[in-house]
Amino acid sequence: MSKYQTIAFIGFGEAAQAFCEGWGDTPLLTVRAYDVKTADATTADAKRSDYFHYGLVGCDTALDAIQEAEAVISLVTADQALAAARDVAAGIAPGTFFFDCNSVAPATKQAAAEAIMTAGARYVDVAVMSPVRPALLAVPLLLSGPFAAEGEQLLADLGFRGRVVEGGVGAASAIKMIRSIMIKGLEALSAECLLSARAAGVEEEVFSSLDASFPGWDWRSRADYNLDRMLVHGLRRAAEMRESAATAAEFGQAGVMASATAEWQERLGALHLSHLRDGFAAKADAILAATGAASQ
Repeated sequence: MSKYQTIAFIGFGEAAQAFCEGWGDTPLLTVRAYDVKTADATTADAKRSDYFHYGLVGCDTALDAIQEAEAVISLVTADQALAAARDVAAGIAPGTFFFDCNSVAPATKQAAAEAIMTAGARYVDVAVMSPVRPALLAVPLLLSGPFAAEGEQLLADLGFRGRVVEGGVGAASAIKMIRSIMIKGLEALSAECLLSARAAGVEEEVFSSLDASFPGWDWRSRADYNLDRMLVHGLRRAAEMRESAATAAEFGQAGVMASATAEWQERLGALHLSHLRDGFAAKADAILAATGAASQ
């Protein structure tokens, strides 16, 4: 699969774990990881259990994780992306690839690139363009920046599917973050619309009207899926959408929709509801009960 022997993850959540699943028991590939959750006594044991489950070398600091790594893959929350890059820059070896796969504004990527490239390492702006599951290594990636072409080859050696887009650092992320205004915004719109409909006792009429206006869309199943994504990933997506608002501002737009989407994502993510029954009604009722707005 790869001539590269050591890969380091900064951040070991859903995406990094999915990539490890894609690699399986690849011989000659050593994976090291650091996740900030190991610094918190309430989450450290669970994260170390993740390291053990995936058979990798868990480290206590980011600088430990990147030792002897040919490539570093950063997959942290959006609000920690720049700090993570600066931490790594303090010890990264010249020539090492740093793949910044975080969902942040172009300006944030450019600041991270400055830190990494000042240290002599090779920074690549990477945009992850769809959910990592079930795609795993087949998830579409966009790459930009001066080392994007070389980085694409390295990622291909590791089994990834990347595509270089024109432009410097920030170009790939601009595509991702602007797209997120639509994708995550639709989630927020459906939540506000259809939770209101459920609370008012008029959901069937609203669903019927929406399905008539958008044939084949299947609003009920999409609403169920959207609520699930917001409940599970809302806090992380809220941070991402604040970066989308910053992206819109970079290009002269108000970012009002992105900011409102961040509020909705955070509101549902903060409920910490999990293991809910399948179906829109069950999720909607749980959300309404948790927020004190029971359905009629």
